[in-house]
Amino acid sequence: MGNIRKNYCYKCGSKLQRVNVDGVERDVCSECGEVNYANPIPASAVGIVDEDRILLVKRAIEPKKGLWCLPSGFVEIDETVQECAIREVKEETNLDIVLTGIVDVYTVFEDPRYVCLLVVYTGNVTGGDLAAGDDAEEAAYFALNELPEIAFKKHYEAIKQVFRNRN
Repeated sequence: MGNIRKNYCYKCGSKLQRVNVDGVERDVCSECGEVNYANPIPASAVGIVDEDRILLVKRAIEPKKGLWCLPSGFVEIDETVQECAIREVKEETNLDIVLTGIVDVYTVFEDPRYVCLLVVYTGNVTGGDLAAGDDAEEAAYFALNELPEIAFKKHYEAIKQVFRNRN
């Protein structure tokens, strides 16, 4: 499951070995002693509702290619989680937004590549014309009772929470 073990130290490039650190088996560098922690990857998503319909994007890439999810993605090293949310919406939908609140923070174990720490926001559109882009095949609004197949369980939970929060 996610967070695939690395063989070499991210700090000096030497071989890693498994060592008990604080009661947990961890990868430790055989040369510099650096503990190479396997931490969740930060990501963000945004629930944008317009007239009781939520904006979703159809994934153009694996994992879960062809299924739908909230506009979302991984946080870059030089941006905040909020900046990531705004950027991902722009890249995937061509819409400019302002964040209006936080839905919840989820730990996602179902992505085969990583364990993710997903921060889900709500947002309002401030500009742009809806058009799929980046790693999205399509972008469209859906009513809660007409949702397509959602790629990730935590996205589905977040979608339901966005609607609960509106009522």
